[in-house]
Amino acid sequence: MGFCFWVCFICLLNFYSLSFVSSQADASAEGTVFIDGKAPIGRIDDDFICATLDWWPPEKCDYGTCSWGLAGLLNLDLNKNLFLNAVKAFSPLKIRLGGTLQDKVIYDTDDNQLPCTSFVKNTSEMFGFTQGCLPMNRWDDLNSFFQKAGARVIFGLNALAGRTIAPDGSAVGAWNYTNAESFMQYTVDKNYTIHGWELGNELCGSGVGTRVSADQYAADTAALQSIVQKIYQNVDLKPLIITPGGFYDLDWFTEYIDKTTKSLDVVTHHIYNLGPGVDDHLVEKILDPSILEGVSGTFSGLHNIIKNSTTSAAAWVGEAGGAYNSGHNLVTNAFVFSFWYLDQLGMASKYDTKTYCRQSLVGGNYGLLNTTNFEPNPDYYSALLWHRLMGRNVLSTSFTGTDKIRSYTHCAKQSKGITLLLINLNNSTTVRAKLAFNSTMSLQHKHRSRISHHKHKIHKTTIIKLPQGIDGKIRREEYHLTAKGGNLQSQSILLNGNILSVNSSGFIPHLEPLHVKSAKPIMVAPLSIVFTHMPDVTVPACKVQP
Repeated sequence: MGFCFWVCFICLLNFYSLSFVSSQADASAEGTVFIDGKAPIGRIDDDFICATLDWWPPEKCDYGTCSWGLAGLLNLDLNKNLFLNAVKAFSPLKIRLGGTLQDKVIYDTDDNQLPCTSFVKNTSEMFGFTQGCLPMNRWDDLNSFFQKAGARVIFGLNALAGRTIAPDGSAVGAWNYTNAESFMQYTVDKNYTIHGWELGNELCGSGVGTRVSADQYAADTAALQSIVQKIYQNVDLKPLIITPGGFYDLDWFTEYIDKTTKSLDVVTHHIYNLGPGVDDHLVEKILDPSILEGVSGTFSGLHNIIKNSTTSAAAWVGEAGGAYNSGHNLVTNAFVFSFWYLDQLGMASKYDTKTYCRQSLVGGNYGLLNTTNFEPNPDYYSALLWHRLMGRNVLSTSFTGTDKIRSYTHCAKQSKGITLLLINLNNSTTVRAKLAFNSTMSLQHKHRSRISHHKHKIHKTTIIKLPQGIDGKIRREEYHLTAKGGNLQSQSILLNGNILSVNSSGFIPHLEPLHVKSAKPIMVAPLSIVFTHMPDVTVPACKVQP
């Protein structure tokens, strides 16, 4: 029928649907993914992917394991070619500098009268370490690296300066910004570009170690804004004002956002929803859809506060390592963690989160890169695929029939069409995805022997069948991610059956897709992840400019 393909219309609901049927008769799974292509439900930043660098020294240990090595900001080797290439591959990668010890850092600018010494382990001190210092020559070296790598830097400032700890454990008094102001002035004088200044780490709500009231934090945020306006008055590119970088608390965040409507650009929160890294059941938790879904209340809660406020602030995840206290070796740095990580990216996007900062780029047991040799862990490649394939506009997506399939859809990035992310948490069932589209979508096919484009527009919810008899000109791109040898705790990842590894020169490998005839179903193997880019599918939501 027509020029080379047949379309079968079946009216359902006002949604776009995908039917899943198992490829194995003895392990069947049926269900439907519904995608509403009429309008985007969220928009992410083009540089949505972010990763963190922390202050932890080598002496940072958890449960008898010391996993940070020389990955802290004061001793990280900035001369490794692989490290540079890993950051450059994102062009750009947001990097957030901060963590627990940021609120014990002084900056060795001209105003500093204290010795500039490194952190020393002391269990009687808050956070288990003494005060540490950032030498300005180290700050120069860090910025030299960031400039070469094309990174966008978010710097976490010490928000405890000037405060005292009350008997109830709270931090009282106003923020003393003298040292921070001097440090920011030095940064501007050196022409270092800072994407955003973030105030404090995990001091909101009930806090970690100590806490600051929402009212005081709002006053300190206004002070930070005033400093930035003064220091950057002759600088064209103004940095973002970012806070509070802690765990979501409904009452605290509601009060704080209400009191910072004129001063705040980004509200950040942290996610460690899997519990402590020492937990021996982390793999089971990661593969449990109810646990993955459980954190949605945090995203929706913050989204609703912002939506119901007059603030123009955007929501970011400022730090997320899944399992706190440095993660768990061979879990949070292994293939299995991509199920949690990619599901987090999809869920965060759905609730209009603009940026997602992974703890960590390197360091601990949850780094995107290996702590000692900077070899990419599986999540690095998952992040890179997301960065290159998932565009800014987010499409409403839901799945019925089985809870073992997680699905997310975005308009394609720097390309026509849409990109679908499918995560199969089932350990025995391969599913076959049959495509179906709703509303005013269209299939566009450019015939190789003709100049004209052929468009077939569908105005109601329909299932589209592209039978095997079509000429095969319409193709999609698929990226199948699996664990090496089927071992979920492997630190090697396969893309379309081929292992991903850097070469001897430290270059990140090309991420090549399979080119599949669109008539064929999408095969999702057990415990695998599939990105599918469909350039010939267009929906109204993807015509809306972010």
